Amino acid sequence: MSASRTTFLQGQAGQGAALARIADRVRTRLASPDCAALRTARRPLFTGIGASYAALAVPVHQLRTAGVVTQRVLSSEIDTGTAGFDTDCLIAVSQGGRSRETVAALRSAAPGITRTALLGVVASPLGELADLTVDLGDEPDSHASTVGYTGAVVALDLIAGALAGRDRDPWADIAERTAAVHRQAAEVVTGLRERGARCAASDAVAAGASRASAEEGALLLREVARMAAAACATRNYLHGEMESAGNTLHLVLGAGREIELARSLAAAGHLTLLVTTAPARPSDSLFVIRLPEVPDAVRAVLEAVVLQELAAQLAAERGVPIESFVFAHDDTKLGGLDTARFQVAAYAPAGDAARAPSP
Repeated sequence: MSASRTTFLQGQAGQGAALARIADRVRTRLASPDCAALRTARRPLFTGIGASYAALAVPVHQLRTAGVVTQRVLSSEIDTGTAGFDTDCLIAVSQGGRSRETVAALRSAAPGITRTALLGVVASPLGELADLTVDLGDEPDSHASTVGYTGAVVALDLIAGALAGRDRDPWADIAERTAAVHRQAAEVVTGLRERGARCAASDAVAAGASRASAEEGALLLREVARMAAAACATRNYLHGEMESAGNTLHLVLGAGREIELARSLAAAGHLTLLVTTAPARPSDSLFVIRLPEVPDAVRAVLEAVVLQELAAQLAAERGVPIESFVFAHDDTKLGGLDTARFQVAAYAPAGDAARAPSP
């Protein structure tokens, strides 16, 4: 089954309360006796695709920092088996539990590996294959994911905490933090939306757990605002990738080398949005959103809140209906595509005729 759908803007508005409910639900689930095999895993391997794959950068960074051997891999790369990976627990993430590649990956896991599914919904084809499941409780989500993505980050942090033996978690005040950051983001993004909407492309740059935010931000800008976008690792960006800057919106997330990177881009006249926990002074081309000092996973959720607001405002400025999609694929989800559930529409720049493709 699928969770009910909500609009992107409704997903933003109700996100904080939904994340608090998700945290409570996942805590309870992970404490249950039948999750013992997950809590005692020593070499977890995470897999997913799309936004789910992006979210996996958070637990991988956390667990490696704690000394746990782990990695993330696209589901399409292990859909014929897990040979070549030293793992005792495959954790597959899919919001609707119907992603064809992720289902194939879990089905093909080698014998002896604990097959775990993290799902947005209670029942699904992926869940039926798993040895154990953790779900977000059928929270309504938008097609360009809001709560589904951030809820997965919350759940993955709790899973990482269980694997690493962490005593406490940082989610008690997530509803309040989410609302505060959303208010700040709405104000700051309003100041750059007109100029940002005229940019031809966007680069999202981050390191560590915030790699998840860069990847999700690029995906949101592609899906929601129809802007060509790429996700880049901070140090790699410095080694040549940034040389193509020009009529580009730069999203820089972090409080290390990212600060000077954002300043140098803005000083060269490139529109830059810096999302950081550090003090930074805005300028004509540099817009700053200051986040509170919080653990990595919470910061990743708050970064996602900012990026959702950016995508929503740029879509409005560019005249793109948020709930519309250009391409309707019938081979990415088990059971096919239910085109009655959402609008499929092409986007064409001003002056061009929009054409709606046949599903």
